[in-house]
Amino acid sequence: MEQLSREERRAVERLDAAAMLARVERWGAVNSGTRNVAGCEAMAALLADAFAVLPGEIRLIEPEAAEIVTGDGAVKPLAHGRHLHLAVRPGATRRVLLTGHMDTVYPVDHPFQTLEWRGDGTLNGPGVADMKGGLSLLLEALCALEATGTTLGYDVVINSDEETGSLSSAALIAETARGKIAALTYEPALPDGTLAGARGGTGNFAIVVRGRAAHAGRNPEEGRNAIVAAAAIAVRLHAERSPSLAVNPARVDGGGPNNVVPDLAVLRVNFRPRDAAEIDRARRLIDDAVATIAAQHDVAISVHGGFNRPPKPIDAGAARLFALVHDVGTALDQPIAWRDTGGVCDGNNIAACGVPVIDTMGVRGGAIHSMEEFVIVDSLAERAALSAVTMMRIERGALA
Repeated sequence: MEQLSREERRAVERLDAAAMLARVERWGAVNSGTRNVAGCEAMAALLADAFAVLPGEIRLIEPEAAEIVTGDGAVKPLAHGRHLHLAVRPGATRRVLLTGHMDTVYPVDHPFQTLEWRGDGTLNGPGVADMKGGLSLLLEALCALEATGTTLGYDVVINSDEETGSLSSAALIAETARGKIAALTYEPALPDGTLAGARGGTGNFAIVVRGRAAHAGRNPEEGRNAIVAAAAIAVRLHAERSPSLAVNPARVDGGGPNNVVPDLAVLRVNFRPRDAAEIDRARRLIDDAVATIAAQHDVAISVHGGFNRPPKPIDAGAARLFALVHDVGTALDQPIAWRDTGGVCDGNNIAACGVPVIDTMGVRGGAIHSMEEFVIVDSLAERAALSAVTMMRIERGALA
């Protein structure tokens, strides 16, 4: 097993744990919930300033157009903040992609807005693990890498909409993934450091059903009940779930007074396919359900949405990358294990571009997406070392 070289050891010794923590505290104090565009813009400015210590060109990229289906069935534009892109040595022989997100799941009016130290060496706060801690250690790892005189090329993409599916940044991620030999994404690992292995995919759909209103007592037969039709679609889709395709009808919007046959319903459904074949099956299920229920209930139905996160298998390239990170962890006395997960992230999209990716290179932490979210502070230095040495070995041809 290859141990740390002298140069790798020097890179690890350059890591500044205090600076990493200070950034987490500063960035964690900024509310950057995905829908808080002003907060995301403030966060983007802080990140652009911080990452400016690295060579290369930093740009704040305008978001791609995205849309949302509202509760009244209208399709409206969805605003997002800009995304950060840093390109360093784009002409290098070996190039990697490094990604993260600046947004959190906590809206501007969420009660979880402050940081709190706990006696067990953890810091509780919004986004401290997912993933402002990861962004901080990524920057520190790159600073250590640059101090070695590296020739590795890399692109850093930090988007503002990962938590809601990367709808306005997917094209940017795909573009920057092109030509990369590997990618590292800074979602948090589990508290014990376990990484995410294979991931399923996800798709979100809004199915708008338009019926006909009528008096529920005087002439109900003239109405066409949109909620009943939406419910029939939900039941039909849910019945097709399997171990390789989770189907979750999550919400129905619509309806009104008890004495009116409802003429509008919006059904929201989430699918979790284990493989690409299940995506095709899910699309057929949706098409069949819509056609059948529209005919049976004499309603008009439109479908919006899609599969925004393809499944992420562990192929031969990913297995080599995992083996490399495992060996680096061994050299650093950091046991590295991984397991499959049902969650999704930008790693799914990167893998779909044919680039090997490990997407949980961030801090050790837990309780993400809750008011108990925490980062294990000691893991900032640990995981920065893991990233720095991994990139140094990629530069030396470890994946060639």
